[in-house]
Amino acid sequence: MRAVIQKVKEASVEIRGNTHAGIKQGLLVFLGVEDADTDEDISWLAGKISRLRVFDDAGGGMNLSVMDVKGEIMVISQFTLHASTKKGNRPSYIRASRPEYAIPVYEKFIEALAQESQCKVASGEFGAYMQVLLINDGPVTISIDTKNKE
Repeated sequence: MRAVIQKVKEASVEIRGNTHAGIKQGLLVFLGVEDADTDEDISWLAGKISRLRVFDDAGGGMNLSVMDVKGEIMVISQFTLHASTKKGNRPSYIRASRPEYAIPVYEKFIEALAQESQCKVASGEFGAYMQVLLINDGPVTISIDTKNKE
């Protein structure tokens, strides 16, 4: 799984011209799924994101997690996170999972993230054309790949 996490003051997602979901202060998570992803990846990533210390404490240091600030989380499916640009100028998405595999993994991840973080977790609609609006706070943007745990 690949995730791009952004600390936001607020974020929302529009689908077919209507606001589908929104959050206030918290984390916006773009999530890409590949066939090699397992329950272990889901659990590890949900825990990592829940405990990620990117929010400021009283002293101005980034020492607090989304749980500590009682923030909210939004998860947006994004197969393009598995784009390969190795050859040519047109990205290949061969590593991204097909919907038959990716949708259950995506849904299970959202459930795991809600359970792990105890935060409100909103989401987009898998496979839909979406417009994501956000106010990036910091800016803070972090990418995580469960196959490359740094």
